[in-house]
Amino acid sequence: MRDERDAEHLTVGAWTKRCYFAGRALMDATLRPYDVGSTQWYVLWHLANAGPAVQRDLGHALELERATLSGIIATLVRKGLVQQTSNEEDQRQRLLSLTRSGKALWRQLPDLSFIHQAAFDGIDETDLATTIRVLRLATERLQTLSGKV
Repeated sequence: MRDERDAEHLTVGAWTKRCYFAGRALMDATLRPYDVGSTQWYVLWHLANAGPAVQRDLGHALELERATLSGIIATLVRKGLVQQTSNEEDQRQRLLSLTRSGKALWRQLPDLSFIHQAAFDGIDETDLATTIRVLRLATERLQTLSGKV
């Protein structure tokens, strides 16, 4: 009973965090048999859908810290899923692309859209649009305050 009362008083931020962690836990559980974590999946998704990317640009696109992305890329390279090559335009930059094994694994990975459907099916489109607008605005304000934008 105490948890129920406490849940009623959680903030928007707390519910956003809980929703994110619940979705990520389901994502990780679904990907576990493929030996891929959710953050690794995001990197693979980006490379599979947007094509090769400079590592720095990928970090910005996925909003990952450089050290975090470096560790993820090192793991994906070690697994033989991603290759790093020198960027022709700037030799200091690393160009990332899927390997043949990475492409094959990507085709085998399950469609994760069921997570979005489970969370949001049946919720009024207007409510979802309002939620997105409010969270986007709050995020922009916080990023501006922290100097990230």
